[in-house]
Amino acid sequence: MKNIRVLVVGCGNMGASHAKAYQNVAGFEICGLVSPGNSKEVLNEALGGGQKLYSDYYTALADSKPDAVCISTYPDTHEAYSIAALEAGCHVFLEKPIADSLAGAIRVAEAVQKSGKKLVVGYILRHHPSWIKFIEIAKTMGKPLVMRMNLNQQSHGYMWDVHRNLMKSLSPIVDCGVHYIDVMCQMTRSKPLRVSAIGARMTEDIPTGNYNYGQLQIHFEDGSVGWYEAGWGPMISQNAYFVKDVFGPKGSVSIVAKNAGGEGKSDDVESHTKTESLRVHHADIDSNNEFTKDDEWVNLTDEPDHQGLCDREQAYFLRAIQDNVDLTDHVEDAVNSLRIAFACDESVRTGEMVRL
Repeated sequence: MKNIRVLVVGCGNMGASHAKAYQNVAGFEICGLVSPGNSKEVLNEALGGGQKLYSDYYTALADSKPDAVCISTYPDTHEAYSIAALEAGCHVFLEKPIADSLAGAIRVAEAVQKSGKKLVVGYILRHHPSWIKFIEIAKTMGKPLVMRMNLNQQSHGYMWDVHRNLMKSLSPIVDCGVHYIDVMCQMTRSKPLRVSAIGARMTEDIPTGNYNYGQLQIHFEDGSVGWYEAGWGPMISQNAYFVKDVFGPKGSVSIVAKNAGGEGKSDDVESHTKTESLRVHHADIDSNNEFTKDDEWVNLTDEPDHQGLCDREQAYFLRAIQDNVDLTDHVEDAVNSLRIAFACDESVRTGEMVRL
């Protein structure tokens, strides 16, 4: 079977990781690197050199004639770039979010259907063994569930540049929140009914009308509730910035990340997916209201690093293409989590609860 030729678009953090994955996963070959600045030269060197380099995406798409396109650019380009690739007959790996508007995400989903090609959206936690286990255990805790999650990042240096660029098109609770909204939807598999959210603009260093701290709440049809909090910037506190905690009538399960939750790690991409341990608590009590079971610690030995996770994502992309995997639900979930995130964004801006 011949290799899938991939055009890598966007050569920053995620683009570089995906490009390395294409070297690590047998069945792919890179046919070009695209970025407007010098990040493509840096990545080309890291890959061992010899790659064809482009500054313009549309030129690269026409010239390299790829089988697949990997898009890891800023969100305001996701819709146009992915639709152009699909219309050119390419499969697409697209970093989340699927677009910078709900209407745009729906247009991408329609283009996928029309093209008959595969679209995999970069929901990296779906490929993480410990997160998969976290969701699995949460589903055994009964209903309703209470889901508490955050990822606040005290970003500075290069990461503050990245976050400011992201905030030209999206807020933190949309850009990061789609991951955790997706997790909550997997845990409940219940219809979200309404959302409410708050936000604060804590610096003049971001566009007027956007905010760099946000917190959202989701109410589900089965009675479950969840909140997610995200803040970016040099002023953000690192106290309790890494909370991943779920409880139901039967007990609770929590991600305990002693190292990832340590001082100075909040804007370290490598630490964001680290789980290290799952703590499982059982609510069973005896006639004296004393617990009848000890807490359990689940330590999964299969704990991939960030690059390892990207390798798994691309292995899934390859399998989806080669085995013609039906990705209808995958694309639908990506649109749905973005729909919820944008409803939260609307709630911040209007001060009103939004019904879905």
